[in-house]
Amino acid sequence: MNGSRIAAVGHYQPAQVLTNEDLAGMVDTSDEWIRSRVGIRTRHIAGPDEPVDELAAHAGAKALAAAGLTPGEIDLVLVATSTAEDRSPNMAARVAARLGIPSPAVMDLNVVCAGFTHALATADHAVRAGASARALVIGADKMSAVTDWSDRTTCVLVGDGAGAAVVEASAPDAEPGIGPVLWGSVPDMGHAVRIEGTPPRFAQEGQSVYRWATTRLPSIARQACERAGLAPEDLAGVVLHQANLRIIEPLAEKIGAVNAVVARDVVDSGNTSAASIPLALSKLVERGEIGTGDPVLLFGFGGNLSYAGQVVRCP
Repeated sequence: MNGSRIAAVGHYQPAQVLTNEDLAGMVDTSDEWIRSRVGIRTRHIAGPDEPVDELAAHAGAKALAAAGLTPGEIDLVLVATSTAEDRSPNMAARVAARLGIPSPAVMDLNVVCAGFTHALATADHAVRAGASARALVIGADKMSAVTDWSDRTTCVLVGDGAGAAVVEASAPDAEPGIGPVLWGSVPDMGHAVRIEGTPPRFAQEGQSVYRWATTRLPSIARQACERAGLAPEDLAGVVLHQANLRIIEPLAEKIGAVNAVVARDVVDSGNTSAASIPLALSKLVERGEIGTGDPVLLFGFGGNLSYAGQVVRCP
């Protein structure tokens, strides 16, 4: 079977920025309260006329341009999202239509905050098996649409955005650019992170998620490195789901990636759910903080208490 690699990445965020000071005028909170608990300063919020598939298509178009590809060269579109408004057409089909991709397989994956790393693994498997030549993988969420803006425990967390990656076969004599995935879940704790009801609303048991993420996940993330044949200290970058700076920093430390650049995009973007990992990865690439061929651990976790991680080589 062929190996696969990430050929290029791209990201998109809406223009509107919501600061902690803005939130302090909406609910009983403050900049100090938010920063001390979750580390977030600002977040981007999509308007009512900016649906999820539009965010996703902007990110996908940037990834295609960075890869030097035309829409007709993509045969698989995967969109990880948990904030689609409609059941059909799915987000992947709508993105394909927006980008002019003529006849791809189109699938949405709803694994909430771990959605992108699940979708990336799915694309890797499809390319390795010869079912796809080039895939466009997108994480996109409009968390503002499922947020109770009168609830200060959740509204301070969320942001909107999208990130994308083009996945293609690696050269026959090259090492794979996407390592084996390690994934799983804790189904009987699915209540810890929820988007439920009519209208749907985001809710979570913050302390339960914090304890699980900081105690259970470090060993799982290290196993993802082992599957790629690397020790944590070999990593050049670590991109964890951007949930909360108080989770990201201790988790990165416990993984043992002492030489890695750790993504902290949550500070400026908030929790963008499935978008958070590709959004943060694309920014690291854009700023040159990680270089071509560098090994980077991507590790998503959250909703359903699901997790998925793999080591990739930076495009």
